[in-house]
Amino acid sequence: MRVLLVEDDEPVAESLRRGLKRYGFEAEWVTTGEAALRHEGPYEVVLLDLGLPDTDGLDVCKALRERGDVPIIVISARSDETDRVVGLEIGADDYVSKPFGVREVIARIRAVMRRVQPRSSAPGSPENGPDRYGTRLTIDRKAARVRLDGEEVPLAPKEYDLLAFLTEEPGALMSREQIMEAVWDENWFGPTKTLDVHVAALRRKLAGAITIEAVRGVGFRLEIVKDEDSGAS
Repeated sequence: MRVLLVEDDEPVAESLRRGLKRYGFEAEWVTTGEAALRHEGPYEVVLLDLGLPDTDGLDVCKALRERGDVPIIVISARSDETDRVVGLEIGADDYVSKPFGVREVIARIRAVMRRVQPRSSAPGSPENGPDRYGTRLTIDRKAARVRLDGEEVPLAPKEYDLLAFLTEEPGALMSREQIMEAVWDENWFGPTKTLDVHVAALRRKLAGAITIEAVRGVGFRLEIVKDEDSGAS
């Protein structure tokens, strides 16, 4: 997916570009509103900072919206509710306040894209319905709820975030660094032992539906338990 990033703060932009690339996005970076309006694309979503050096980002948002329906996610240090409301009213699809983690931005992009491009992998299923993993586990990402055998599983917020991240690519080996940045964001300076605690909690609460393998010196790999595996245990 191609992203147009409009951000004049180089450290913020570079961090976002690295994060976007890690999650499979291609980011074109411009630093001014004029450059954003000149950019011909193609791109599928715009990340737009409001505090641009040459013009107000709200004016850029309005101009981009008048040109077409490409999703626009405003990213700004402005915390004033008025800016947020105005941004949404003139065409922004979502609004993320600084400081933020890369994981939050990725989640916002995916949520917006689901709204404008409903999933068609399961014909006849409700739009944005829960994701099913095997026959026992479902994750309703819109409502942030997890069910095992139809019963809701109470998860702490970070337990849910960890599960949501690992189930995006079942079977993929995720490094501790990737997980910490995605779930606790890149500014986390606490002990990474907290990751092991949360992994242990998920193993306990979702036993029989998933396994989370620890790969020494690297990270973790989540696998969905197949019916025959759960039946044999």
